[in-house]
Amino acid sequence: MELAQRIEQYLQAVPKAELHVHLEGSIRPETLLLLARRNNVTLPISTVEEARQWFSYRDFPHFVEIYFAISSCLKTEEDYELIAYDFGCEMARQHVRYAEITFSASTHRYSLKVPHDRYLAGLNKGRARAKADFGVEMRWVFDIVRDIPKADALIRRADYTVDVALESKHDGVVALGLGGYEVGHPPEEFARWFEKARVGGLHSVPHAGETLGPESVWGALHTLGAERIGHGVRSIEDANLVAHLAQQHIPLEVCPHSNIRLGVYRSLAEHPLPRLYAAGVPLSVNSDDPPLFSTTLQQNVDTLYEPFRFSLDTIDEILLNGVRHSFMAEAEKSKMEEEFRAEMRQLREELALSLL
Repeated sequence: MELAQRIEQYLQAVPKAELHVHLEGSIRPETLLLLARRNNVTLPISTVEEARQWFSYRDFPHFVEIYFAISSCLKTEEDYELIAYDFGCEMARQHVRYAEITFSASTHRYSLKVPHDRYLAGLNKGRARAKADFGVEMRWVFDIVRDIPKADALIRRADYTVDVALESKHDGVVALGLGGYEVGHPPEEFARWFEKARVGGLHSVPHAGETLGPESVWGALHTLGAERIGHGVRSIEDANLVAHLAQQHIPLEVCPHSNIRLGVYRSLAEHPLPRLYAAGVPLSVNSDDPPLFSTTLQQNVDTLYEPFRFSLDTIDEILLNGVRHSFMAEAEKSKMEEEFRAEMRQLREELALSLL
């Protein structure tokens, strides 16, 4: 077998962790059509192929429009159980053992009128079944949607998100996130909610440095106490920021194919992931909204070999960052990292890749 084929097999089989993925944006076309049928929701599509074409959005506002239409197909506890379980099944197919999954709780409560008890019960039933059937461990990141146009509605939704996230710490919620359109909605506006969350024991993991530049990342660090940055790739535009991230060991959740699909970079050849890694910034590789970006976590992992041309040792270290920089308890992290390393060694021996 050719070396390239053995490396491809290795990357497919190697254990992985996913730290930046949105549950609503992970609903497969097949599942979406099933949900729409059983809940009598009219969509502008009726086949899987039409769904894939529909997902080819024009710009970020069009992306949000599609995202909301997908979410509107969720009505019952069983619906939420299905999407969580379906997510776990897809993660297992890609050899993902652990995932921290972003969920926009306020959208479901206020826009879709689904009570907290209903969606959380469904999510956790699906999470438990995925753990039992596939061995995939899943935790939740509830995010504030930053671009709600009316100030009173934004305040009400942000208050709600933090309150239910804190109430749900023992039901799998590990962190508070900040999603939505960055432009016009800087991190500084959300400081009070992140302070309340951190005091209450939640981790801080806002999106920053995707559609805006380094100033957004600095704001997330200084005012939100960010422990990880969602995306953060435009940190590369500020050498002082890159040095700070490296020195303070603040990881970036990088989603290469998402960045290309949203026009942050024109191609993977322009993507700063290799430069950020070379500067010592901790990185993990993630999928963001896989069906909406016509990608998978596996395809994002594959970029580490081609086109980024990292060695297998370096690829292993980046994959292990998904465990090291997770919000699991330290004992859990240590155990999982040890398991990952043992599997990596075994796979490399089986595929005659031990010396690479």
